[in-house]
Amino acid sequence: MDGVTEDMDTSSPVRRRDAAGNQGQRRVSMADVARQAGVSSQTVSRVSNGHPGVVEATRQQVLTAMKELGYRPNSAARALKSGRFRTLGIILFTLSTTGNVRTLEAIATSAAAEGYATTLLPVAVPTQDEVRGAFTRLGELAVDAIIVIMEVHLLDATTVSLPPNVGVVVADSDAGDRYSVVDTDQRGGATEAVRHLLDLGHTTVWHVAGPEESYAAQRRTAAWRSELERAGCDVPPPLRGDWSAESGYQAGLRLAREAGCTAVFAANDQMALGVLRALHDNGLTVPGQVSVVGFDDIPDAGSFIPPLTTVHQDFAEVGRRCVESALRQIGAAQEERGTTLVPTRLVVRASTAPPPAG
Repeated sequence: MDGVTEDMDTSSPVRRRDAAGNQGQRRVSMADVARQAGVSSQTVSRVSNGHPGVVEATRQQVLTAMKELGYRPNSAARALKSGRFRTLGIILFTLSTTGNVRTLEAIATSAAAEGYATTLLPVAVPTQDEVRGAFTRLGELAVDAIIVIMEVHLLDATTVSLPPNVGVVVADSDAGDRYSVVDTDQRGGATEAVRHLLDLGHTTVWHVAGPEESYAAQRRTAAWRSELERAGCDVPPPLRGDWSAESGYQAGLRLAREAGCTAVFAANDQMALGVLRALHDNGLTVPGQVSVVGFDDIPDAGSFIPPLTTVHQDFAEVGRRCVESALRQIGAAQEERGTTLVPTRLVVRASTAPPPAG
């Protein structure tokens, strides 16, 4: 090798020494790991790529050699060879809501379990141009599939440009037949919440709705209205909130002035928390005078005063199903279509009871 000799220190990266005795470092190769572990380069490649067909003792031997030499697989070269980047892109409208944060966490955890990294691109302003820009940037960052957590009316299939063979999954929204959708059973959960209050004997249920542009809020409101109509109950005018506890508090102040209000279904737990405080501030007891139900089952819901009856969403399952759908589309001839519904369940706690007598 023209006066260049090669030394191997098993506790440090491979070093090169030239004819003048100058020493430098070079990137550890797969062949170096193979020599260190006493196996073939093909075996090192299979271990590096997580191939299941390797004897466990051999796998550990190779992993030990990788650690000793400081070997890091060349992901760029591997991507060029396989055509896969092992990265999922995520486009997210806001990190301010509990549902989005928990869905994002579940997606990242599920992707990591499958050996995939995630790249997050928040969309600061909900405009078509911003969404198009997010898709373009993800294409430039080299991802295998894209998961969208946002209001899908911002996704215009005629203007969004996707890289070839990049699948799209939409979480908790509506994409018609354009993309694969993984959605919580919003309608079923809201229906169960209203039915629970009616079964307790309340003659109707008031509703604190989410933002008008939200598909989740729209479905929960539609189910609330439909269940009241099915039961032959009066349908009070819904009060509109923005998912925040403060908006729930303002709605609760109005509900406290409604003499016939004995039951409230809030479209999320944060607004339900605001309703509880407003009722308390106006001297009304829960559930003695007014029953309250939320939606989400956030971790703190059981610590409200009183503990909140609410609809539990399985965010971990939503995230897992999103990743499953994305991975199925990688390398497939065409994108998936259709909607997968993740069931909800009502968690009954101390904030609901029969209406006051008389």
